[in-house]
Amino acid sequence: MNTRIAGKKVLAIVLAGGKGSRLAPLTTERAKPAVPFLGTYRLIDFSLSNLVHSGVQDVWVIEQYLPHGLNDHLSGGRPWDLDRTRGGLVVMPPFSSPENEDGEFAQGNAHALAQHVPLMREFAPDVVLVMSADHIYKLDYSDVIREHVRREASVTMVTTDLEDEAQATRFGNVRADGEGKVTEFAYKPDEPLGKTVTAEVFVYDAAILMDTLEELERQGEVGDYGEELLPALVARGDAYAFPLEGYWMDVGTLDAYMQTHQDFLDGQGFPLDTPDWPFITSSIARPPTRIHGSARLDHAYVCGGAVIAGEVIGSVVGPNAVVEEGASVRGSIVQPGAVVKAGARVSRAIVDVGAVIEADAVVGGQSANSRLSVIGAHSVVKSGAKVGPGLIVEPRQTVRAGREDEVAQPAERDDKAGK
Repeated sequence: MNTRIAGKKVLAIVLAGGKGSRLAPLTTERAKPAVPFLGTYRLIDFSLSNLVHSGVQDVWVIEQYLPHGLNDHLSGGRPWDLDRTRGGLVVMPPFSSPENEDGEFAQGNAHALAQHVPLMREFAPDVVLVMSADHIYKLDYSDVIREHVRREASVTMVTTDLEDEAQATRFGNVRADGEGKVTEFAYKPDEPLGKTVTAEVFVYDAAILMDTLEELERQGEVGDYGEELLPALVARGDAYAFPLEGYWMDVGTLDAYMQTHQDFLDGQGFPLDTPDWPFITSSIARPPTRIHGSARLDHAYVCGGAVIAGEVIGSVVGPNAVVEEGASVRGSIVQPGAVVKAGARVSRAIVDVGAVIEADAVVGGQSANSRLSVIGAHSVVKSGAKVGPGLIVEPRQTVRAGREDEVAQPAERDDKAGK
């Protein structure tokens, strides 16, 4: 009953354990893969939906940081029909073992794979498909696997070309020849090799991957995939690139997260509900969206259960969120259950889950170029308070008029986005 593609037994591993500190405060109380996207989805939904539509049904999700909310969302794999008697979705939490009774958190994504080599050997795959859980894209992984098998590669790296070459320093940089063979790889270099970077999706020959990880562990720290693992496989001369066509975004920073929402609002993303490739999420029944006669909507996504009586322009309003009459939301994301009360103004901001912007409060800058502001989950911005551009409020805080600087602090973040 195992997944087989191109005659090979396939195991997929979704890396969902990172802390996601560059997305704080959205990740202060939740794992990054569980962060909402377009109100309805979570970031991990894109990897899992791509997997099931590609025919891959043996999926391990490696967790570490704040896994409880993520596990609630995963629901044992049921939303994606991965709740199988044999195989399906398996959650892999941190663990101890006879060799390491105290346990150990992974010190990088390659180290996370190395920790699971004994379990991989027991599963005995021919091919291991590895991906991050926090990227937005559409891809048929079976195409990559077939090309990987045809080329007899040690690793096939899915790549994408960035619009801005300077941003390549955030990723693994790839150069390939006319046949697709990787001739040069550099991990987060000071100077980019070009616009082509890894899209954080890799297909490995399972035996080579496991042997290489064990050898690297004997030599010392394994760290991230780009530090030792991929350079070792590129040095073999049988690493290949597989170009990803279409939209891709690493939403690892606040600005990239906001930009991705704007891209979908502007029609630059991809369809989310086509009959042959719908993106699936764990959802509950919600009442219909309610739009009052006083509402003004333009260029917006409004999710089920939301109540709109005010102005929503160029924004996303999540499930069960409320925008009261006289309130204004522009160029922003109002996450599920958040409330923007009468007379409040929200612009170029993210208002996280359950946060309340009280009457006549102001959040964010008023120009389209203002730096992004973020109000953490379940925080309250009191009536008349002002949270200016580029400021963040951590979850469960109260911002009072005249005392804003007690809790609203400048964001320290990397402004570079993905593609």
